[in-house]
Amino acid sequence: MASKSEGIQQLLQAEKKASELVNDAKKRKTRRLKQAKEEAQSEIEKFKVQREQEFQAKVKESSGSKDDFAIKIKDQTHQKINDQNRLAAANKNKVIDRVLSLLYDIKPELHENYRIN
Repeated sequence: MASKSEGIQQLLQAEKKASELVNDAKKRKTRRLKQAKEEAQSEIEKFKVQREQEFQAKVKESSGSKDDFAIKIKDQTHQKINDQNRLAAANKNKVIDRVLSLLYDIKPELHENYRIN
């Protein structure tokens, strides 16, 4: 009987040891999964930061060119206004003389549709 109880004792010990090994393996697996998840999260954060920086650089580049374009348009507008003012000032007297000559040189005529009955 002693050998049977020793055999049972050994089986119980082997079962207990196997259970401990399985539990240790589960704990290691859990730790590895947690570590992998943390590493993945870290990589995701780095990627997000990198993409955000690239986006901000593109926005800055784009808005910078828009500001330059707006300044260029403003300068062109001022130049055109100045040109128009200069031309108006140069031709002002000619236009006034032409309008006055048309007003003063009235030649009375009968309208072509006027009928004398």
